[in-house]
Amino acid sequence: METKLLAADEAGIRLGAQLIRSGEVVGMPTETVYGLAANALDPAAAARIYKAKGRPSDNPLIVHIADYAMIDRLVAGKPLLADRLAEAFWPGPLTMIFPKSELVPFATTGGLDTVAVRMPSHPAAQALIRESGLPLAAPSANLSGRPSPTKASHVLHDMDGRIPLILDGGECQVGVESTVIAVGEESVRLLRPGGITVEMLSQFCDVIVDDGVLHQLKEGDQVLSPGMKYKHYAPQASVVLLDGDRESFVRYVNEHAVDGVFAMAAEEEIPELLVPVLPFGGEGDEASQARVLFDRLRESDEKGAKTVYVRMPDQSGVGLAVLNRLLRAAGFHIIRLGEEENHG
Repeated sequence: METKLLAADEAGIRLGAQLIRSGEVVGMPTETVYGLAANALDPAAAARIYKAKGRPSDNPLIVHIADYAMIDRLVAGKPLLADRLAEAFWPGPLTMIFPKSELVPFATTGGLDTVAVRMPSHPAAQALIRESGLPLAAPSANLSGRPSPTKASHVLHDMDGRIPLILDGGECQVGVESTVIAVGEESVRLLRPGGITVEMLSQFCDVIVDDGVLHQLKEGDQVLSPGMKYKHYAPQASVVLLDGDRESFVRYVNEHAVDGVFAMAAEEEIPELLVPVLPFGGEGDEASQARVLFDRLRESDEKGAKTVYVRMPDQSGVGLAVLNRLLRAAGFHIIRLGEEENHG
């Protein structure tokens, strides 16, 4: 299959919508990461997404809509709290989980009785949904387990020959996938952190952070949200998280400075390091770290890194999302500096 890379302009959107209506999969820009978009109501189209990604079919797909009225066809009911959160955060990087309607096939929901829905803010994503006239299932447009794509070139690297079209809408502004919540009457359960933070949600309701956000799922546990699996977002290099202050981080990395060792480091740490560095935003600026996270993990492959050390980010704000992705990229391999102790 030939994969075309076109601008996400009017002509590109028109072709993308035609392909989607015919059951095909299209690479689509969003404000979070690029997605593999297909008709969310067509089981065969969902199967093509899983095949393109090499993704297990028990991993649910998020359904993307362009206006709030579309949600009524997709869900069997929603609490009033969902309306308040949608008014506050949609369009934007928030996914809400509801009981699914009969219209949504189990092929899209990973076999679950629930459906995950979000309204992206990227104009090209909105245009593609409107032009196709369909809700679009759209997981991240990478091979399963690999770092998510934040540029069209990333999608082409992973999907060349697997899908017919990629729409180039520039670099993604958020850089990590959407926040995923299960919505109750008076509280929400956070299943995957993202650009809409615990602090932002807490202005509207109680927020319960699921154990799966910072810990491994137990064998046989059901995957309620994308991104909850043990190993995810991983480059070919071994990613190791270092838990400690800047001085300890720099000292540890420099003591282990052998060929193939890289560091993902904040701008303030770079001058002190004796290994090749993948610049990782500003120290304490988790939003800048989120924007470049997946790009740097992919860059580590391009540069032939064997081991990549990263200092654990703060868990507040978007830092929780950055930490969540790094834990899975590292397979939960953490070294507690000062303890010299590995925790797998």
